[in-house]
Order: sequence, then C-alpha cells, then structure tokens
Amino acid sequence: MGEVISLQPRIAYPVEAKSYGVNEQTWRVLVESTFPSAKSAEGILLAVAYCQARKLDIMKRPVSIVPMWSSALGKSVETVWPGINEVQTTAARTGEFAGVDAPIYGPEITETFTGQVNDEDGPRGSKKTETVTLKFPEWCQVTVYRLVSGVRCPFTAKIFWLETYSRKRSRSALPTDMWVKRPKGQLAKCAKADALRAAFPEECGGYSAEEMDGKVIEADEADIPRRSKRGVPQSATVMDIDPKTGEVLNGPPAPDPKPDLFQVGAEVKELIGKLVRRALPNGAWETAVGYAAERLQDNDLAYAKYVLRHAERSQSVSDKVRASTMELIQRAGAAGAWTGAKDYLSKLRNDGKLSDLDFEYAQTEVELAQAEAAATAAAMKQAG
Repeated sequence: MGEVISLQPRIAYPVEAKSYGVNEQTWRVLVESTFPSAKSAEGILLAVAYCQARKLDIMKRPVSIVPMWSSALGKSVETVWPGINEVQTTAARTGEFAGVDAPIYGPEITETFTGQVNDEDGPRGSKKTETVTLKFPEWCQVTVYRLVSGVRCPFTAKIFWLETYSRKRSRSALPTDMWVKRPKGQLAKCAKADALRAAFPEECGGYSAEEMDGKVIEADEADIPRRSKRGVPQSATVMDIDPKTGEVLNGPPAPDPKPDLFQVGAEVKELIGKLVRRALPNGAWETAVGYAAERLQDNDLAYAKYVLRHAERSQSVSDKVRASTMELIQRAGAAGAWTGAKDYLSKLRNDGKLSDLDFEYAQTEVELAQAEAAATAAAMKQAG
C-alpha cells in the first residue's frame, strides 16, 4: 500500500469558522494555500472577518497576516493588513486614480547590521549573533496621480530605507529576509503606499502589510495589566539576582536617562528634527529610536530618545493645550522666567487643571524652549 496522506490541515478547523460561513474544505485552502505562513486560527479568522467587512474576495489574498510584537502582551500576535495591491485597487475604485510613476531611488548605501537571532542548533531558547552586510538605496520616491476636478494632480512620497525597513525582532537592527532579498522592491512598495495615502487619504488611510511587517504594537497607556492564572499581573517582573555579584539578571529595563538639554549641538538637533518629521506620518517611532541608537551615543542619544518619546506622546495632546503651552513659552522667553513657567505648570497639575500627560507635554516643551533660547543667546554672545 502507498503512503497514507493526512487530510487534516496544519491548523485545526475551529468551531467559530462556521459563523463566518467557512466550511472545512474552504478552511483547508485558507490554511494551506492562501495563508501558508499563518500560525493561528485566530489570525486566519481575523483575515476572513476583515475581507467580509470590506466585501473582498479572500481567495485573491487581498490581505496579509503579519506577526507583530505587542509590548502590551509581551509576545508576538498576528494582525491583518491590506497588501499594496489592495491599497491601489481601493484607489482605483474611486474612478479618480490616474496612474503612478516608476520609483526613483536615491544613492546606494552599504551598511552592516548586527543582532541576536534564535540559535536553531543550540539549546532551546538560546541566541546567537548574526551579521548582515547589505547594499540598499538611501531613499525611494514615488508619485501617484489623482484627478481633482478633472485635473491630473501629482502626489509624491519620499521615504528612507533605514526608517522603513522591517526588522527580524523587536529592538533588533537585523532586516527581515524579504528586505535582504528585495531591498529596493520592498522600499518601493512602501513608498507607493505612502503616496497612495497622500492622494487618497479617506480611501487609503490605513497602512499596508509591507509597511507594518516587523513593527511593534505599542502598549496603550490606559491598558490594565492582564492577570495570569495565578493572579499575578503579566506585566510583573520577577528579579533573579546573581548570588556572587548581587547583579540583577532580569529586572525591568532601567529608564532612559534624562539628557543635559544644554549640551546638545545644532547638528544633532537638526537630525532629530528630521527623524520626528519622518516618523510622525506613519508612527515609526521605534524605527526612529533604533536609527538614532545606531548613529548617536551618550548625551546625544539620550536627547534623541527624550525628544522622540516626547513627540510620540504629544500626538494625544489637544490643540487647546498646545496653544496654551506656546503662549506660556512666548511669555517666559520674553521675560526670561523659565522657572516661573515650570512652577505655574506644576500648580495647574496639582490643582487638577492639567492631566499628567498634558503636564508632561507642556513641561517638556518649556524645557526644550529654554535650552534652545540658551543656545541662541550663547551663539549671539560668541558672535558679538
């Protein structure tokens, strides 16, 4: 007799699939052909739900199941994002999509990346260091055209490789295998997605699978720690201490040190300003921090993390708080009353008129403005 081939799919058919109208035969196709890299039934059902809500044919694989690291859960989870073809199809359905130019690439850069990966030949859970030297374009530019009142208008996006590429692991510099194999092609897909969003913000407002691969899902500030079966919050950390040295082996990471804002040069400030502007449209804050960590050190790196984390949190601040903070800075700058401005903010928080987030935003803005004013005064004194 010949070899018996199992008809069971690698991911068992879940009972919940029936409520989505997915029978066992369709499930097998989804598992084995449509999403061969999916690792859970939940991920595939999420893709099914997404496609049904958007009236998409899931058999054409308009979406991808992308594993992402969740800092809230402390583990990798499967998420669903539309592929670049689906984003372009959505734009075409408007009847106003008027073409796209071939990508334009910047100068090529050769860089070496080093990071930790799983050691398949070693003990379970062990890591090894891997190094990859890669040549890639510094940036890619794509122009998408849309008919606006009958006029063919260009919408151009320019993105940078080091700010965009997907990483193998959270906080690792190593590119994923796909970005190693196709450094130009993957960047072009992401640039096209960015241009499509610019041209069709309402229709193509979300990110594509190519952009989200390897990114991190940040924990919500209001998230309540989930409890394990033993009743201990999963966010709690048990510290192991080396009995010989007294060193904490696996305690929580130390907070980033606060930089000396008065000792940061103009070139570093300009670089971090560019990183903020590039990270802002697509929320690529972890990538921006990683980019800074590869190029800066000591106080300059501390400053970069300080400004980037502040910019990330600032997105939740209301326009009213922003305007009031700007007015306070203008008054403090005119009178040189920086200490008084910070004391005023502390009083507002103590009186319950400022939330912790709004206070942190305003306080940081005042400190940055004070440092900038001091640097300007020192430059003028030296020049005069």
